[in-house]
Amino acid sequence: MSFKKLKIYFLLFRITFSISAFTFGGGYIAIPMMRKYFVNNLELISKQELLDMAAIAQSTPGAIAVNIAVLVGYRIAGVTGAIISCIGTILPPLIILSIISMFYQAFRSNRVISAILKGMEAGVAAVIVDLVIDMSQGIFKQRDLLLTLMVPATFIASFIFNINVLIIIIFCSILCFAQAYVKNKRRGKLNG
Repeated sequence: MSFKKLKIYFLLFRITFSISAFTFGGGYIAIPMMRKYFVNNLELISKQELLDMAAIAQSTPGAIAVNIAVLVGYRIAGVTGAIISCIGTILPPLIILSIISMFYQAFRSNRVISAILKGMEAGVAAVIVDLVIDMSQGIFKQRDLLLTLMVPATFIASFIFNINVLIIIIFCSILCFAQAYVKNKRRGKLNG
């Protein structure tokens, strides 16, 4: 095994471990951090690749943060990179939960810790809003009417009409598949 591969493996582990250890709020918070390290700083993947991986991570079973870490690790260093990224992502929550479970009674009644966690909620909300705006800008740049209208329509369906999110996802998926099918048919007629 070469020194360069070892360096990449260590880098994957260190970044995924630190992202997992210092981000609270789940996978949607991890995505901007991964963009900062893997896209902006190291330029190992493109922004579009990360957005594609985020979409895949959301649609597969399991925690989004772990799913996207595995996809990024696989993209950068193959199967070994995926395994290392997975381990780096799941270790911090396991360590933190182990410590908390040992001192559960003390944490539960501590007002300072409760206040800190309340404060983190506001930070998590801000990062999620930033991510939604960033992903929406990518959709609007495509100038696809269906995708552009889908963003506010899904928000209204979920927030105002309280439609089950699973129904919204299935309906939007069917619309996107139908649109892709029609576009491929048109391309086939133009090329044929």
